[in-house]
Amino acid sequence: MKFQGIYPPVITPHKEDLSIDRDGFVTMIEHLIDAGVHGIIVGGTTGEYYAQSKEERVELMKLASTTIGGRLPLIVGVGAIRTEDCIEYGELARENGADAILVNAPYYACPTQLELAAHVLAVDRAVNLPIMLYNYPGRTGTLMDAEFFDRVGHSRNISAIKESSGDINQMHMLARDYPHITLLCGMDDQALEFFAWGAQGWVCGAGNCLPKEHLALYQACFVENDFRKGRRIMSALLPLMRVLEQGGKFVQSIKYGCELAGLPAGGVRRPLKDMTKEQKRDVEVVIRTLKTTIANIQDSQAEEGDSNVVALNA
Repeated sequence: MKFQGIYPPVITPHKEDLSIDRDGFVTMIEHLIDAGVHGIIVGGTTGEYYAQSKEERVELMKLASTTIGGRLPLIVGVGAIRTEDCIEYGELARENGADAILVNAPYYACPTQLELAAHVLAVDRAVNLPIMLYNYPGRTGTLMDAEFFDRVGHSRNISAIKESSGDINQMHMLARDYPHITLLCGMDDQALEFFAWGAQGWVCGAGNCLPKEHLALYQACFVENDFRKGRRIMSALLPLMRVLEQGGKFVQSIKYGCELAGLPAGGVRRPLKDMTKEQKRDVEVVIRTLKTTIANIQDSQAEEGDSNVVALNA
């Protein structure tokens, strides 16, 4: 499987009692497909999988598969502490039509690099689907380093990595030393740097509420190789990226962004809590400003292109 483009980890909308809003979940997937994203991830951090029962996780992967109906690739997160549980989620994902699985380090256990490699390869052998690795030591407690990649990199299923360590040297290492593993941005405030170093896509939580703006950066940097335009778009996105990566309310901010866009979202499950009115107001201002700025950038680019066509035809 070739990973290329914008891959939002879809949120899980909730009703007032924080039960899953299944109709809202379908609405979110249709919204992302209509926006033109390149694939959808279910069971990611943004989807609050860690606060869901096994039955809920399986139901959502089934519902996503049915809703997507083969229109886009479906990637299912199989995160858990026990290797056996990750394998079970992976097998269930395969049985329910997943095109690939998202595999992170088992959180809290803090395995060594050799133990982590053995864990991933065990999941690989059992599930036999393309794998998008997910390196996020800030949440799992374990960094995937060179010793790990040397062990797992020979598997034909290790196709891509969502790199979320925040360490620019880690990103450089992956781009230079492991080019056979497709590099995907997983650190939102470094998206421009990732594309400059050859990343082929972006796994972006805020793609839920702002898919077109994320697609705009991908289009400018990866498709058009226009990093001058890309810098302008990224500059507009940065205030939101800082809120997400440094504000301590990652999922809540994305869900509120969806609410502002008229999309189903609802509250977050414990142990998280909703944002204050002041925090919501800050997110609203940031989103409103960046949408206007990026729209102006795209309009000015289109006008410049039209002017060039007129000049050539004159």
